[in-house]
Amino acid sequence: MIKFSDLKKGDYVLAENDNQAWQGEVTDFNNDEKEVEVNNGIQEFWFTCDQLFPITLDEKQLLKMKFTKAANEDGSIKYMKGAFRIQTPQQDNFSNFEIWYKNEKRIIQQPIFLHQLQNHYLEMTKVHLTDDPA
Repeated sequence: MIKFSDLKKGDYVLAENDNQAWQGEVTDFNNDEKEVEVNNGIQEFWFTCDQLFPITLDEKQLLKMKFTKAANEDGSIKYMKGAFRIQTPQQDNFSNFEIWYKNEKRIIQQPIFLHQLQNHYLEMTKVHLTDDPA
């Protein structure tokens, strides 16, 4: 489950209804009822937060978000999208990593979800992270 206050328009989440789940994009909010509208690529549906689940941040998700990957000599991995960078200490280790954009750098010391990365990206770049090319 994702907290209502943690979501922003454009965030990617897993929406579940009648034992079916699909990845979708948050498109609107109903603050009175604490409902979130999610577009599954075909149409939009309203969900309560107990029907929304985070997407694990991993290399597969970064590549879907159009990041490019570069392996460093020390075994660390750098992911790049425009001037935004993510560096993990080793392949598939998203438990302690750095993100930076221009002069701002953040150290993330626990695993985070895709929507949380999107929110960091938005705060740092003032542009929402999507799966569109840079």
